[in-house]
Amino acid sequence: MNKVTPEKRRQVVLSDANVIYSRVLRDYLLYSASEGLISITWSNAILDEAVKHLVANVPDFTEENGNLLKTLMNDAYPLALIDPEQKHFELLDGITLPDEGDIHVLAAAIAAEADIICTANTKDFPRAALEPLGLEVMTPDAMLCELICEYPEEMLAVHKTVVCKLKGATDNSTVVALSMAGAADFSASIKILL
Repeated sequence: MNKVTPEKRRQVVLSDANVIYSRVLRDYLLYSASEGLISITWSNAILDEAVKHLVANVPDFTEENGNLLKTLMNDAYPLALIDPEQKHFELLDGITLPDEGDIHVLAAAIAAEADIICTANTKDFPRAALEPLGLEVMTPDAMLCELICEYPEEMLAVHKTVVCKLKGATDNSTVVALSMAGAADFSASIKILL
């Protein structure tokens, strides 16, 4: 079994807004970072986009809740916040994405020296655009499956933390929430470990 060691370089994972939007996916990635399995990163623009959608779509989620979420995330992971500079955007001249509004995500990934962009919208980040930048795109399900294959004991600890931190959550309710959030393969893998 592989253990996290100081000699092993942790992958730097840029979380896209749609991953931060999902409480269960966000928690699994954040606690994976807390376990030292990955280095997590995001930008203010990514946080703002996640909050905008939470306010628009989640009943009783307010701007104040969003500001608190951003503060808590940035305080808990002080090295995660990275904001791209003009030079990072200039490196993207000539790169086209299906949604040009996502160029800030690529710029943030470059600024963070990320290895992976974790997003549910993989179609918006085609391999042809990412490979020259040394970036890979992964869904949260694929990212979490990779982590559980490499670090099963640590990911079981992550799961237990997620369940403990969410009032009223159980192993089963959390596994169901994972599946509903689009992480069905990871959900099945966690269920096997329980």
